[in-house]
This record gives sequence, C-alpha cells and structure tokens, in this order.
Amino acid sequence: MPDPRPPHSDAYHLILEAIDTGAYKPGDRLVESELAERFGMSRTPIREALQRLETQSLLARDGRSLIVASLDHNQLAELYVVRSELEGLAARLAARHATDEEIRVLAAMVEDDRALLADPVAMSRANRRFHKQIHLASHNRYLVQQLDLVYRSMALLATTSLAAEGRGATALAEHTAIVEAIRDGDAEGAYAALKQHISRAFETRLRQDAGEAGRL
Repeated sequence: MPDPRPPHSDAYHLILEAIDTGAYKPGDRLVESELAERFGMSRTPIREALQRLETQSLLARDGRSLIVASLDHNQLAELYVVRSELEGLAARLAARHATDEEIRVLAAMVEDDRALLADPVAMSRANRRFHKQIHLASHNRYLVQQLDLVYRSMALLATTSLAAEGRGATALAEHTAIVEAIRDGDAEGAYAALKQHISRAFETRLRQDAGEAGRL
C-alpha cells in the first residue's frame, strides 16, 4: 500500500498552510517534535522547513524558540503598498489577456461568494482564490511569483479585514467592478478598481487594529 504520509519536501508547505489557515497565529511557538508528530514525519524535514521559514522572516526567534512572526505598523503599510501595485498590474494585464473562460470563472466566483457573507473565515479563503485567479489571468508568470511572495507574508496577519461589519458585502461589490472592467477590456479601469479595493481593505484593517489597541 502507498505511504499515506506526505513526502518530506512537503513539510515547508504544510507548516506554511497551517500558518495561513490560522492553526498557528503570530506569536505561537513552533516545536520540532510537535510538528513532526502532527504531520507524521521525522524531525529532519521539519527542522529544514523551519530554517527556511525563518530565513523568509515568517518565523522569528524568541530566545531559543521559534515563533510565528508578526507585522508591525510600518511593515504592514509597506506590504500593502507593494500588494496594491502588483495586484493593480495583474488586473491591468488580465483586462488585456484573460480568456473568456477565465472571465466567466471570475464572475462565477463573485456570485458563489455571496453565500459566504456570514462566514468571514470562508470569505477570506474565497477572497484569496478570487485574487489568485486574477493573478493567473494576467498570464505573466513572473508577476504571479512575486504575488505569491506577497501572499505568503499576508499569512502573518492574525485577522481578516472581511470580519469587519459590512466589509464582506462591500468587498464583493468591489470584486464585481473589477470583473466588469476586465470583461470590458478596460485595463486602466481594472487597475484602478483593484487598487481601490486594496486601499479600502487596508483602511479597514487599520481601523480594526486601532480598535484592538483601544481595548488594551
């Protein structure tokens, strides 16, 4: 029978996915032995994966321990600046190069996501799928690679802006505007619509962070 355990090379992606889905949040300690047991593999690939994640600044040192890193205000602002420009470029290129099939998939995603408005976590996953589809529709492999790096850092955000009251419905309206611009072949309109979408998400996140700080 085939071995059901994931191959050693998957340790990195398994830990990254656990961070991305919130199983491990910023500040949580990662222990080799616990991870090895969780994922059913030896400690060697786990150790190598942790070293790789630390090199990428997704993990940080807390004494002798490794913890999931967190983003301070300046890092968050820098990340959103880069995300806004790269995602805007992806939308612009998608308006020029997306196939009819890709556009129909984007439109269907927006409609399907309306059923998730009451579930911010599910909305967040759906949101990532929607944005990833735009990245792919740009038909630029180098841009997709850079956006993958950006979204890897986005995994360090402990909360989703879609949890803010009313943000889910507003985000879907913004998604609709982006898809319409792409469908119309309006490259500059798609660029502007997606940048505005990211700007509003960033503003929402700043309001969330300010509210959390006020309760401390």
